[in-house]
Amino acid sequence: MQSYLSHLECTNCGKIFSAAEIHTTCPDCGKVLFARYDLDSARKHFSRDTILKRPGNMWRWFEIMPVRDERNVVSLGEGATPLLHARKLGAPFGAAQLFIKEEGLNPTGSFKARGLSAAVSKAQELGVRAIGMPSAGNAGAALAAYGARAGMTIYVFMPEDTPEIMKIEGRVFGANVYLVKGLINDAGKIVRENAGARGWFDVSTLKEPYRAEGKKTMGLELAEHFDWALPDAILYPTGGGTGIVGMWKAFDELEALGWIGSQRPKMISVQAEGCAPIVKAFHDGARHAPLWENAHTLAPGIRVPIAIADYLMLDAMRASGGTGVLVSDSEIVEALREVARVEGIFCAPEGAATYVGYKKLIASGFLKPEERVVLFNTGSGLLTPELVRGEFPILDPRDPELAQKIK
Repeated sequence: MQSYLSHLECTNCGKIFSAAEIHTTCPDCGKVLFARYDLDSARKHFSRDTILKRPGNMWRWFEIMPVRDERNVVSLGEGATPLLHARKLGAPFGAAQLFIKEEGLNPTGSFKARGLSAAVSKAQELGVRAIGMPSAGNAGAALAAYGARAGMTIYVFMPEDTPEIMKIEGRVFGANVYLVKGLINDAGKIVRENAGARGWFDVSTLKEPYRAEGKKTMGLELAEHFDWALPDAILYPTGGGTGIVGMWKAFDELEALGWIGSQRPKMISVQAEGCAPIVKAFHDGARHAPLWENAHTLAPGIRVPIAIADYLMLDAMRASGGTGVLVSDSEIVEALREVARVEGIFCAPEGAATYVGYKKLIASGFLKPEERVVLFNTGSGLLTPELVRGEFPILDPRDPELAQKIK
């Protein structure tokens, strides 16, 4: 397999950089760098039939992935997650084309596996031996796993109230895990201030070019799921925004390859009422989202008070005719239980938030029942069981009244 990786390009000022050197953000303007490919050449040698013949993981898209030597790929089998038809969830709305992209089946239990597989693989190719990163939880667990597989030294900085299992995952995989008083942006400050002196490659969300390349494979897979078409709308739980940014990039690349047309789904950002910088900026007509003060929500993956890729998310939302929608923590917990009972999917709270958003947009008329809509469940609810804990009845098999105690 041959990667058609060509160079890196700043998404803001357009400056070009070598993809054979270590880069984080644009040194001139500080904005996000994208990996760019020679898609004209790829179009001549890379076909949809090729994809269908390869093993089911995200690296079957190697030609438009950023690693040039297959031997540098660090994989745990991530990607190729199922698209589940949520018929029963859609039925009350007359919606026969509601789907859930089930990312909780990725290694380490979340979609973060995609981005970290790509980032660690490229870091290995560039000779990196130590990586530092702030994380709300799932990304840190994924980095620890892929770092272990690559034999790297990993440093993860998490808010101290991160769900316990995510802290444990990092420790089990041998990472150096530190808890931080504050939020993910406070953890990010520690990484930035120590990366240079300690020799860490900082893989904070979209502060390096390659995590987005792993996340874009979700968009590539959607096109494949729908026989090289795209849905009418995508609802995505938005924190740092790599998923929206990556998928939007994927759609452009697929069109350049000639695999899809110009139609795009409405890109819809779902955020919590207690932390909604992107949704607020969208409705305010702004292109940048200032720091959200006192951010709070029980969904750790969307408790991100500021994002470097704000302008990329907002551009995609507007260009697609999308929108932003707010949900409450109580609505998230209720939806988590509903999706589990009705469809047998134990969503992460972030994934449950997209179902709340869907119901609100159907009720408002923004989305129509006949539209083909994909909700992204970005992780497994098994990682946050405390949200639905409860008491269980205890039975004694010797109890003569046992039968009456069973409903």
